[in-house]
Amino acid sequence: MSYILDLRRVVGKRTLIMPCACVIIGDGLGRVLLQHRADNNLWSYHGGAIEIDEEVEAAAKREVYEEIGLTLDNLTLFRIYSGKDMHYTYPNGDDVSPIDIVYICHKYHGDIKLQSNEVLEVAWFDEDTLPYEMTPQNRRVILEYLKYLRE
Repeated sequence: MSYILDLRRVVGKRTLIMPCACVIIGDGLGRVLLQHRADNNLWSYHGGAIEIDEEVEAAAKREVYEEIGLTLDNLTLFRIYSGKDMHYTYPNGDDVSPIDIVYICHKYHGDIKLQSNEVLEVAWFDEDTLPYEMTPQNRRVILEYLKYLRE
């Protein structure tokens, strides 16, 4: 996330508009693979900031590979989330107005290998077992995905 770190050196904790490439990894049957993040100690879908001149889909694949070691075979654009409801302040005080470009992936390969400084663990969840420890923003996106699967 070097671009964002470079910006933080200039603007400090002020709000950044942050385009993010995100992925919901699902089994297509109503379960999602979530990551327990180290930075805020919450569960989340996968993804992160897009680097300068990086294509969004390439960023999504890169982030998943860096974070949990899986190679994504096929991505489908799900939805784009932005606006006041997505605003977030990290525990360290960094303030962001993210634009989450969210993909769905049901086909992937590789062995899970966690990026230990960013991801504490991963686990599969269905709607009834979603962890309480999620941001409202992430919960909304995951629930909309699960509803989409039922339609």
